Amino acid sequence: MVRNLLFTIEYDGSDFYGWQRQPNVPTVQGVLEEVLSKICNMPIAIHGTSRTDAGVHALGQRASFSGDFGIPTDRILFATNNMLPPSICITAVEEVPADFHARFNAKGKTYRYKIKNTSKRNVFDRNYVYYVAAPLKVEAMAEAAEHLVGTHDFKCFQATGGPEKTTTVRTITEMKVQQDGDEITIDVTGDGFLYNMVRIIVGTLVQVGLGKISPNQIPGIIQSKDRSKAGQTAPPQGLYLVQVHYEDLKK
Repeated sequence: MVRNLLFTIEYDGSDFYGWQRQPNVPTVQGVLEEVLSKICNMPIAIHGTSRTDAGVHALGQRASFSGDFGIPTDRILFATNNMLPPSICITAVEEVPADFHARFNAKGKTYRYKIKNTSKRNVFDRNYVYYVAAPLKVEAMAEAAEHLVGTHDFKCFQATGGPEKTTTVRTITEMKVQQDGDEITIDVTGDGFLYNMVRIIVGTLVQVGLGKISPNQIPGIIQSKDRSKAGQTAPPQGLYLVQVHYEDLKK
């Protein structure tokens, strides 16, 4: 009997060349498929929701796969985690309808970006935050973020080199910029994101925080559809895929 399973996955992206399988280099998808193929005793191809880049982390990546394998669902979770490297962990597995697809059924995603706003670096968190030494004006960053909420053509926040998209219009439903001591977190939820869109948004907000772009310039930057008008692309290590939203699964 063919079953369709949905995984929730945590991973530290520091050791991988991103999510998507590539020849001759370690990727999260590649490692998972190798382990699952051994456990299920058949070739397994998994479909992830987000193709995170090298160095990007996940707290709630989702991936689905189907096959005719006898091992019980709960045992797949245990067996897979037992064989995975410490940098990847399956946190949940559930059986879903046969026509369910982790990427195509997703209604939205939430990402988090972490900034350490200090000149005192800690070598142990260098792979997990973006260090910005100059003081940032967080209130200005939060004001700028408000202009990004809604449905817009986000072409100016798209990097070259990504997959071709039929449209660059996306909807951001919520953005939060918060500060706790020297750590600034930027949470963004939307129905979909262009290539490097979140990292370019963060880079633009950093320019706002440094006083190089004013919050009221953001609408004009969006309307320009010009990548050169937005800020730099923030580095990958501060980015986390927090959650994938599914309307039909109520999760």
